[in-house]
Amino acid sequence: MKEKVQEVLNIIRPSLQADGGDVELIDVKDGIVSVRLKGACAGCPMSTMTLKKGIERFLKEKLTDVKEVVAV
Repeated sequence: MKEKVQEVLNIIRPSLQADGGDVELIDVKDGIVSVRLKGACAGCPMSTMTLKKGIERFLKEKLTDVKEVVAV
């Protein structure tokens, strides 16, 4: 499962990097994906929207086992 999540994050990554940010996969456990937002994304006031409306939504579309994405 972790490998599949990483593959999907690699699809999203260029969009984040274009804005000076990035995402790092920390862990996947029981459908909960833990990530760390990096670069410009780490301190951005829109990071919650990026996490929930962007990363989480995309992961759920591609991988039905994903229940939630949380930032650590």
